[in-house]
Amino acid sequence: MPRATRNRNTKLSAHKRLLASQDEDPLTSVANLFDVAMVFAVALLLALVAHFHLPELLSGEDITIVKNPGRPNMEIIRRKGQKLEHYRMTKQTLGGEGEKLGTAYRLKTGEVVYVPEE
Repeated sequence: MPRATRNRNTKLSAHKRLLASQDEDPLTSVANLFDVAMVFAVALLLALVAHFHLPELLSGEDITIVKNPGRPNMEIIRRKGQKLEHYRMTKQTLGGEGEKLGTAYRLKTGEVVYVPEE
């Protein structure tokens, strides 16, 4: 057999072996797609945290966030350790017995200052 024909047959058989090995496991590409989807999901979560300027959510610190302060749809989100609490304002009025703890004042800047009674 001439040398050129033998090299051509060798290359052809190597190509056939490569195709045969790829045909053995059709789920290889699905596993790669899953990996890409997981990386994309983590990147999306990090982008959302960065967009809303809330890197504190990723740290272990206790935080309190007030959404829409002073509006009827105000919400308070509080995190203590691993526990997350969510409070919404309602029009319901509460009453009962208790003692006065102090006074709250709203400043011209919109800030609320609490002054405890002594």
